[in-house]
Amino acid sequence: MLKPIKSKKAYEDSLNRIYELMQLDIKTNSDEFSELELLSILVEDYEKKKFPISFPDPIDAIKFRLEQLNLDRSTLVSIIGSKSRTSEILSRKRKLSLAMIRALHGKLNIPASSLISEY
Repeated sequence: MLKPIKSKKAYEDSLNRIYELMQLDIKTNSDEFSELELLSILVEDYEKKKFPISFPDPIDAIKFRLEQLNLDRSTLVSIIGSKSRTSEILSRKRKLSLAMIRALHGKLNIPASSLISEY
Protein backbone atom coordinates (compact mmCIF):
# COMPACT_ATOMS: atom_id res chain seq x y z
CA MET A 1 0.00 0.00 0.00
CA LEU A 2 1.34 3.43 -0.93
CA LYS A 3 1.68 6.07 1.79
CA PRO A 4 2.82 9.69 1.89
CA ILE A 5 6.60 10.00 1.93
CA LYS A 6 7.78 11.35 5.28
CA SER A 7 11.42 10.31 5.54
CA LYS A 8 14.58 10.31 3.51
CA LYS A 9 14.59 6.51 3.47
CA ALA A 10 11.02 6.35 2.16
CA TYR A 11 11.96 8.95 -0.45
CA GLU A 12 14.98 6.95 -1.61
CA ASP A 13 12.97 3.71 -1.64
CA SER A 14 10.30 5.41 -3.76
CA LEU A 15 12.90 6.71 -6.20
CA ASN A 16 14.39 3.22 -6.51
CA ARG A 17 10.96 1.72 -7.12
CA ILE A 18 10.20 4.37 -9.76
CA TYR A 19 13.47 3.49 -11.48
CA GLU A 20 12.58 -0.22 -11.39
CA LEU A 21 9.13 0.44 -12.84
CA MET A 22 10.55 2.63 -15.58
CA GLN A 23 12.77 -0.24 -16.71
CA LEU A 24 9.71 -2.41 -17.37
CA ASP A 25 7.58 -2.41 -20.48
CA ILE A 26 4.34 -1.59 -18.70
CA LYS A 27 0.93 -0.88 -20.21
CA THR A 28 -0.91 2.31 -19.30
CA ASN A 29 -3.87 0.44 -17.84
CA SER A 30 -1.77 -1.86 -15.63
CA ASP A 31 -1.30 -1.90 -11.86
CA GLU A 32 2.41 -1.14 -12.37
CA PHE A 33 1.57 1.99 -14.34
CA SER A 34 -0.80 3.15 -11.60
CA GLU A 35 1.90 2.50 -9.01
CA LEU A 36 4.42 4.49 -11.06
CA GLU A 37 2.02 7.37 -11.44
CA LEU A 38 1.15 7.47 -7.72
CA LEU A 39 4.80 7.17 -6.64
CA SER A 40 5.70 10.03 -8.95
CA ILE A 41 3.04 12.23 -7.37
CA LEU A 42 4.21 11.32 -3.86
CA VAL A 43 7.87 11.99 -4.73
CA GLU A 44 6.98 15.33 -6.31
CA ASP A 45 5.05 16.35 -3.20
CA TYR A 46 7.95 15.36 -0.93
CA GLU A 47 10.46 17.24 -3.09
CA LYS A 48 8.33 20.40 -3.07
CA LYS A 49 8.29 20.33 0.72
CA LYS A 50 11.90 19.29 1.35
CA PHE A 51 13.69 20.97 -1.56
CA PRO A 52 11.79 24.18 -2.36
CA ILE A 53 13.05 26.22 -5.27
CA SER A 54 13.15 29.93 -4.57
CA PHE A 55 12.86 32.65 -7.15
CA PRO A 56 16.12 34.03 -8.50
CA ASP A 57 17.32 37.49 -7.67
CA PRO A 58 15.69 39.91 -10.17
CA ILE A 59 19.01 41.39 -11.29
CA ASP A 60 20.53 37.95 -11.74
CA ALA A 61 17.44 36.94 -13.75
CA ILE A 62 17.90 39.96 -16.03
CA LYS A 63 21.61 39.30 -16.53
CA PHE A 64 20.98 35.61 -17.17
CA ARG A 65 18.30 36.38 -19.78
CA LEU A 66 20.57 38.87 -21.53
CA GLU A 67 23.27 36.22 -21.68
CA GLN A 68 20.79 33.63 -23.01
CA LEU A 69 19.72 35.98 -25.78
CA ASN A 70 23.32 37.02 -26.49
CA LEU A 71 22.47 40.66 -25.77
CA ASP A 72 24.55 43.27 -23.98
CA ARG A 73 23.52 45.63 -21.21
CA SER A 74 22.94 48.48 -23.62
CA THR A 75 19.80 46.63 -24.75
CA LEU A 76 18.31 47.40 -21.36
CA VAL A 77 18.51 51.14 -21.96
CA SER A 78 15.74 50.91 -24.56
CA ILE A 79 13.66 48.80 -22.17
CA ILE A 80 14.29 50.43 -18.78
CA GLY A 81 14.98 54.01 -19.77
CA SER A 82 18.15 56.03 -19.48
CA LYS A 83 21.68 54.69 -19.27
CA SER A 84 22.04 55.99 -15.71
CA ARG A 85 18.77 54.39 -14.59
CA THR A 86 19.86 51.08 -16.15
CA SER A 87 23.17 51.32 -14.30
CA GLU A 88 21.39 52.05 -11.01
CA ILE A 89 19.12 49.03 -11.50
CA LEU A 90 22.00 46.68 -12.33
CA SER A 91 24.04 47.93 -9.37
CA ARG A 92 21.01 47.49 -7.09
CA LYS A 93 20.87 51.17 -6.16
CA ARG A 94 17.35 51.46 -7.57
CA LYS A 95 14.49 48.99 -7.48
CA LEU A 96 12.53 47.97 -10.52
CA SER A 97 9.29 49.85 -11.02
CA LEU A 98 6.10 48.14 -12.12
CA ALA A 99 6.50 49.68 -15.58
CA MET A 100 10.05 48.30 -15.82
CA ILE A 101 8.89 44.85 -14.71
CA ARG A 102 6.17 44.87 -17.37
CA ALA A 103 8.62 46.00 -20.04
CA LEU A 104 11.23 43.39 -19.11
CA HIS A 105 8.59 40.71 -19.04
CA GLY A 106 7.14 41.79 -22.37
CA LYS A 107 10.36 42.39 -24.31
CA LEU A 108 12.72 39.82 -22.80
CA ASN A 109 10.10 37.29 -21.70
CA ILE A 110 11.45 37.19 -18.14
CA PRO A 111 8.80 35.76 -15.79
CA ALA A 112 7.27 38.62 -13.82
CA SER A 113 7.46 36.51 -10.65
CA SER A 114 11.26 36.49 -10.99
CA LEU A 115 11.34 40.27 -11.28
CA ILE A 116 9.00 41.00 -8.39
CA SER A 117 10.98 39.29 -5.62
CA GLU A 118 13.02 41.53 -3.36
CA TYR A 119 16.77 42.00 -3.65
